[in-house]
Amino acid sequence: MLRVGSKAACMACRNLVSTNMGVRFRVPLQKLHPLSRAIHHRYSGNSNPQRAPHRTAARYFTSMSRLPMRPPKPPPGSGGRSYQQQRGFWVARLAARLLKLRYILLGSAVGGGYTAKKTYDEWKDMLPDFSEYNWVIPDFVWELSEQIDFDKLAKALPEMEEIAKLLPDLDKIGENFTFLKSLVSSGVSLGSEVKGASGLHLLLETSGDPPLKATDSSSAATQDTSDKQYKKSSDKEKIDQLQEDLLRTQLKYQRMLERLEKENKELRKVVLQKDDKGIHQRKVKKSLIDLYSEVLDILSDYDSNYNTQDHLPRVVVVGDQSAGKTSVLEMIAQARIFPRGSGEMMTRSPVKVTLSEGPHHVAMFKDSGREFDLTKEEDLAALRHEIELRMRKSVREGQTVSTETISLSVKGPGIQRMVLVDLPGVISTVTAGMASDTKETIFSISKAYMQNPNAIILCIQDGSVDAERSIVTDLVSQMDPQGKRTIFVLTKVDLAEKNLASPSRIQQIVEGKLFPMKALGYFAVVTGKGSSGESIDSIKDYEEDFFQNSRLLRDGMLKAHQVTTKNLSLAVSDCFWKMVRESVEQQADVFKASRFNLETEWKNNYPRLRELDRNELYEKAKNEILDEVISLSQVTPQHWESILQKKLWERVSTHVIENIYLPAAQTMDSGTFNTTVDIKLKQWTDKQLPHKALEVAWETLQEEFARFMAEYKGKDQDDIFDKLKEAVKDESIKRHKWNERAMDSLRVIQHNALEDRSITDKPQWDAAIQFMEETLQSRLKDTESVIRDMVGPDWKQRWWNWKNRTPEQHIRNETKNELERLLKLHDDHTAYLANDEVTTVRKNLEGRGVEVDPVLIKDTWHQLYRRHFLQNALSHCNLCKRGFYYYQRHFVDSELECNDVVLFWRIQRMLVITANTLRQQLTNTEVRRLEKNVKEVLDDFGEDMERKSHLITGRRVQLAEDLKKVREIQEKLEAFIEALHKEK
Repeated sequence: MLRVGSKAACMACRNLVSTNMGVRFRVPLQKLHPLSRAIHHRYSGNSNPQRAPHRTAARYFTSMSRLPMRPPKPPPGSGGRSYQQQRGFWVARLAARLLKLRYILLGSAVGGGYTAKKTYDEWKDMLPDFSEYNWVIPDFVWELSEQIDFDKLAKALPEMEEIAKLLPDLDKIGENFTFLKSLVSSGVSLGSEVKGASGLHLLLETSGDPPLKATDSSSAATQDTSDKQYKKSSDKEKIDQLQEDLLRTQLKYQRMLERLEKENKELRKVVLQKDDKGIHQRKVKKSLIDLYSEVLDILSDYDSNYNTQDHLPRVVVVGDQSAGKTSVLEMIAQARIFPRGSGEMMTRSPVKVTLSEGPHHVAMFKDSGREFDLTKEEDLAALRHEIELRMRKSVREGQTVSTETISLSVKGPGIQRMVLVDLPGVISTVTAGMASDTKETIFSISKAYMQNPNAIILCIQDGSVDAERSIVTDLVSQMDPQGKRTIFVLTKVDLAEKNLASPSRIQQIVEGKLFPMKALGYFAVVTGKGSSGESIDSIKDYEEDFFQNSRLLRDGMLKAHQVTTKNLSLAVSDCFWKMVRESVEQQADVFKASRFNLETEWKNNYPRLRELDRNELYEKAKNEILDEVISLSQVTPQHWESILQKKLWERVSTHVIENIYLPAAQTMDSGTFNTTVDIKLKQWTDKQLPHKALEVAWETLQEEFARFMAEYKGKDQDDIFDKLKEAVKDESIKRHKWNERAMDSLRVIQHNALEDRSITDKPQWDAAIQFMEETLQSRLKDTESVIRDMVGPDWKQRWWNWKNRTPEQHIRNETKNELERLLKLHDDHTAYLANDEVTTVRKNLEGRGVEVDPVLIKDTWHQLYRRHFLQNALSHCNLCKRGFYYYQRHFVDSELECNDVVLFWRIQRMLVITANTLRQQLTNTEVRRLEKNVKEVLDDFGEDMERKSHLITGRRVQLAEDLKKVREIQEKLEAFIEALHKEK
């Protein structure tokens, strides 16, 4: 190809302007390259001295064209070498002649292309700036040139004749210009329809502006009335005809532009698809807008204590409920992606939508890998359903809206790059079913997003309702009183034009004269006919048809650049990226300073600790807790059985002594003793003993678990995990339930152990006697302590410690002395006092001046007889130490009937067997189940960020969290800034 303005192009232009070509182009000399102008002046007879250098260049090209076809003969004596050089020079001349032919052909193409380019440039200025599309084309697009079928592409482009048909009739426009100029100079009066010379300029430059009209003139008063009206009607017809021609031309240009844009979109889609398939086996980098969106996602969770605010730009979409803001966002995203409802509040939480260009029209959530194909209706329905579910899930119980942001990305061919946040619609009244604070919550959410000084506010106003009913305009004017970052959008303009008696009210709105708020720009859009089943393409067609036929444009109430969502998206994208470029580096510097402050605080307060954030600390605590649970499996069987046996006897000893041994031993008969013991043991085993045993085992497991955790804590000496460990332990214990089948098997084992009465050897007999002695001595010690508390201090304590008895203790002491005399007289007395004995004791005490209650006498007797019985039992136990020989040979000797020893042996054997069984259940089953429960609790706590934040707290944790966030934000910002500079 030949570049316009190059020297070769100048040579081509010289050939074009020559008379031999027989072709004449109307190209202004000002548009030509200086070298081309010099060639033109030389051949046209102009001898301007300023173009002498170009004239020299022209002579050089002329001399090159006059080279002879054959080389001259070499001079004598030059030799063969000189002849070869001249032969090579002859080849160069031949190549130059051939190049001359190529210059002629290429010059013709350049000349024709320049003429088409000039005509194209005249109406291209009216179009929006499409420079933002350049970033999409990858660097390797030129490498794909061999793979693209350029012949097919050339056939798809419009022919020159077709382009010529679309060009306006310049001669006709010139005639109309002369006619209007004569009207202005002659002063023909056209009333209020005339705009002046500036309006004429706008008419020639932009076909979407109001028609041109001329000013009134006083000179027309000299004409008669009939001629004046005739000329006015004729002039107006010509102006109307001119306006219709320009509108028709605009429509042709617009259709051609749409076709070219569609073809360009398809070509770029093919290129992006090939790049997406990895033709060049290169790593696909994240787009610029994706990097920026990641920064915003991190900032949404950032809460700093250093007043480091998030001031990065976003496009915040605000509006009254059902004003059409969601529909505007869908038109920009080119897909019906949001759930819909008739008058019902659908947007219940902020939705951040990242728009970017890509080969396929897809959507994806930030925390999900699923792609929704937006060209398929089933995927669109699934996406809308997923958004609705996420919104409802984010709303807490008792609330209507949520502050939690749902992050969504949408990619597709031709989509403008930006980040928009769709907020819940502003309401004026809380209706039934809403929380009472819904209105205030929506206001606070909107203000939180709009108070960002770099946020672009997209204020959506419903054009189909009275403007005075709007609430959002007052809110926006409070947050941005100067209107430096607000873009106003009037929706449902079709309904507004139809319903309003004065359409000029729409003009007042889009000119900023109706509302007190100010804005950077004003736009009017149509987002369909109100049906939820409309497609984006049908809405676009309806919008374009409406504005082409609307008198709002025809009468000049709206400007062409103020209408359609396409122009709106271009304007918002330009404003967004301008704001990003102006603020991103300043924001990066702020986070850099914040990072320095945080690192300084950490070094001063925690110099020897790692910077672990809450998640890392939780993982560390989780590993420690799991290690403690695993350490339970390392407890020896002897340790388990020892503590189980000890705890089980502590739990059941009172029942054994009070409910089994004492009632049976006080019968003073061997047969009755054994019968009573067997019955009571059977009842105890069936109802209480297995349950008590399992309770003991579970408590033992808990205590051992807590003991290991306490020991580990002592080694680590870090109390930051205390609350978490305690919560995990309590929740795990709460969830743990002992195996129900274990109780049935344990009952059978205990029943069999208690039925056995056969003591096989002397060590077992001695162990049973020792166990009985320890138990009886413990009970005797407790009984004596109770008696001392009843009667008060003895004479030694009263003498040395200066203590006195209370009146009740004095009565108890006198009663005790009287009952002890009774026991001395009847050593084999039964466990209960007869009524006559109670009366005798009472009378004896009254004789000494002590008034006593019969109940008090019986209570005192119970403790005294218990002590007396235990003392006798201990004496009998000492006698039974030599009774194993008689027991083994079944001798009948009333003095050495050691049935009580056999009972204690049976109890002791049951404790050993039960402890062994429980230990097996613990080590084989329950420890593993507890470990499983602990893991489940830890997993649940790990997913619950609120509980995790409550259990792991402190300045150390918060400081590490802030450090991690700030570093991550700074790294993302630096990567984005680097990519932004590369794009420039």
